Amino acid sequence: MGVRFLNTYSRQVEEFTPLDPAAKTVRMYTCGPTVYNYAHIGNFRAYVFEDLLQRHLEARGYAVQRVMNLTDVDDKTIRGSRQAGKRLSDFTQIYKDAFFEDLKTLRIKPAQHFPSATEPQYVDAMIAMITDLEAKGIAYQAEDRSVYFRLSKFPAYGQLAHLDLEELRPSGRVRSDDYEKESIGDFALWKAWDEDDGEVRWESRWGPGRPGWHIECSAMAMTLLGPEIDIHCGGVDNIFPHHEAEIAQSECCSGKKFVRYWLHCAHLMVEGQKMSKSLGNFYTLRDLLDKGWTGRELRFALLTVNYRLPLNFTFAGLEGARAALHRIDEWVVRLEQSGHGVSAAEPREGLVTHIADFFTALDDDLNISGAMGHLFDLIRESNKAIDAGELGAAEASGLLTQWRRIDEVLELEREAASVPEGVLDLVAKRQAARAAKNWAESDRLRDEIAGAGWTVKDTKEGPKLTPR
Repeated sequence: MGVRFLNTYSRQVEEFTPLDPAAKTVRMYTCGPTVYNYAHIGNFRAYVFEDLLQRHLEARGYAVQRVMNLTDVDDKTIRGSRQAGKRLSDFTQIYKDAFFEDLKTLRIKPAQHFPSATEPQYVDAMIAMITDLEAKGIAYQAEDRSVYFRLSKFPAYGQLAHLDLEELRPSGRVRSDDYEKESIGDFALWKAWDEDDGEVRWESRWGPGRPGWHIECSAMAMTLLGPEIDIHCGGVDNIFPHHEAEIAQSECCSGKKFVRYWLHCAHLMVEGQKMSKSLGNFYTLRDLLDKGWTGRELRFALLTVNYRLPLNFTFAGLEGARAALHRIDEWVVRLEQSGHGVSAAEPREGLVTHIADFFTALDDDLNISGAMGHLFDLIRESNKAIDAGELGAAEASGLLTQWRRIDEVLELEREAASVPEGVLDLVAKRQAARAAKNWAESDRLRDEIAGAGWTVKDTKEGPKLTPR
């Protein structure tokens, strides 16, 4: 079987077949941050899941073209810029820069495109879409001068969220970017300028104003990826109303199915509670780095629970992530020492099975917990073989090659875990000195190894190196 995903639209696990199966290209749109503040760990839970998705698809031979938008004009960004006394572009640039720094910290692969909603080509695309919808009788300008999407023209609205609109109370027009299930109504495509918007305005045929949040994503996605997209991701909180609105306005413009596969990740809780500033459990990535945790440890904690399951983020879990990474690091160092300078050979069948099972688990709707189980089975069994003197140098080198394949998906290896060639040469010379009972030279080489940032420990299976 191939790669399979639970499609939010159908609520079924479906075999993944991209629009262009021959070229194995995947067009993927992922909802990025609204840049009015530093992104919090709940946001990054989604971004880490999307990173795993892209990396696994690439490991399976797909070429992924990913777009992640930056929402830099909406109710929140305008309000924040006014409170800060800054121009909107200056205000949002602070948080754009911080976001890109955070992506590097968490080792998240950059998307090919990071469009901002305020870029002129996308504002033009938004106005063109709204004009098209108005010409079709789907959009209309109301007495408040804003332009709204007429929900009655799109009977499929609500199918992504599986809402029965007949059971919900309609409430006329909704100008706000966000609204609840009880507030079903025609949503704003273009918001007429008012005093609260200050200098934030664009000219249009409907008068000065700005685009609504929902039309921004549709215009950016369709401009960069075309009218049909393979995969669209986001958090479960984006399903309604945002993604419902994206479907409605995009499909009414193009006449085509907007997205083939919808993938949504579940909420993140902190110590069993909803994350909120009032509870004192609201954390940005920077808050946790200040507490001494590393980006790699935070990546592990956010990565290793299946995206569709709620993630309970705890400090005990971070301790567990630190311990698990230390175990991986020690294993990698042992393989590097055992296989130093030797050509790789195919590992034995039992170990190869764990490697294959790692990728097969991820084929099953990104079953990361199953995949990590196979990885640690591989570590345990190969460590036993090293302890018993049964793992040859060529096989250790082969396992390192396979680990690199796995880590292209996980991106967890400690940057300093690879032992420099010069240090390995010093270890070999020290072993020769010990064999010749030249203890003074052995001690000198030990000190030289320490000076290079490594501690050497003599064990019954040979010298063991660990970073200092």
